[in-house]
Amino acid sequence: MVESKFHPYLSLFYRNTNLQFWVLQLVGWFGLSLISFLSLTLWYNQQSPAYIAHTLLQSAMGIIVSWPLRSLFNFFWNDKLIFRLSAAMAGIIGCSLVWTILRIITFMSMTQEEGVWSDFGGWLFGSLLIFLCWVAFYHGIKYYQLLQDEHRNLLQIASDNQLEQLKRSQAETVAHETQLKMLRYQLNPHFLFNTLNAILALVQMNQNDKANTMIVQLSHFLRYSLDNDPIQKVPLRKEIETLKLYLNIQQTRFGDRLQLEFNISQLCEDIGVPSLILQPLAENAVKYAISPCEAGGKLTVNACLADNYLVIDMIDTGPGIGHEEARIKSSGVGLSNTVDRLQAFYGDNHEFSLDNLDMGGFKVSMKLPLAEDIA
Repeated sequence: MVESKFHPYLSLFYRNTNLQFWVLQLVGWFGLSLISFLSLTLWYNQQSPAYIAHTLLQSAMGIIVSWPLRSLFNFFWNDKLIFRLSAAMAGIIGCSLVWTILRIITFMSMTQEEGVWSDFGGWLFGSLLIFLCWVAFYHGIKYYQLLQDEHRNLLQIASDNQLEQLKRSQAETVAHETQLKMLRYQLNPHFLFNTLNAILALVQMNQNDKANTMIVQLSHFLRYSLDNDPIQKVPLRKEIETLKLYLNIQQTRFGDRLQLEFNISQLCEDIGVPSLILQPLAENAVKYAISPCEAGGKLTVNACLADNYLVIDMIDTGPGIGHEEARIKSSGVGLSNTVDRLQAFYGDNHEFSLDNLDMGGFKVSMKLPLAEDIA
């Protein structure tokens, strides 16, 4: 409900149409008494108690005579206009005749004046004018009340719609955040499984120092992963630092077989990107480009601005893959997760591509819309 800002008593009067009707009846008719006293009783020097009492009495009779008009108009309110006009005219004429007769009878009885019936037309004209005003005021107030009710209903509907949209928006936000969290947290067990397998292999080969180093590096990486909100973006420089934490683990494993190069434009460092968006790409490169090659390979990360977009390329020197094979591998956890996260963050306003390089090697490219600086 739309709350009233009036005082409680005024608010009660504002909501109660019956109370409004009777208050306006009393004010209107006894206001007419005051006008009659000032314009007629004083003008004709009729200040005796009988004339004053009749002035009050005719207003009281007006209240009683006009009262049935309300029921009459309510009865015909939803009918055709012709019936409503007919009812209004009949009510005006009928009430005017009754009120005029009662006024003359009581006037002659109270003042002992004779010959008043000869001026019946003048009395009736005044009655017709008064009841015409009464009907006009009644309909004006009635239409105003209906307009106010319609306005309140529209405000209530608008308020309900706004509340429903807010609830729907909150539900969509919760669903969207849940999706982002699910996709981000999906990376942790996937990455952890692969890293633990690598540590196990080092232990089995009695390379305990490397295994211990990888465990320490793994703890640093996981601490960062857990400390960051999966639904928030982070500056690219922080994402690069996180990527280096992961690649340090891999360098402990592969040694000189894994070479790294970073070409990050300073203009890109404060641009927000989804956290851990690069790690699965690097993991995919290590798995398919570095690990299978006895001589290892090189992993290059480039970031620059182009046409109001952040362009990030991850290039490896591996054997590359065919288009059909690319589609198969892109459905794996790492790349498919990245594709889903980019879609959740940016919708269709981004590009993600996998390409073999002419000179050998494989490139994963992301083109992301610019966000506000996070620094």
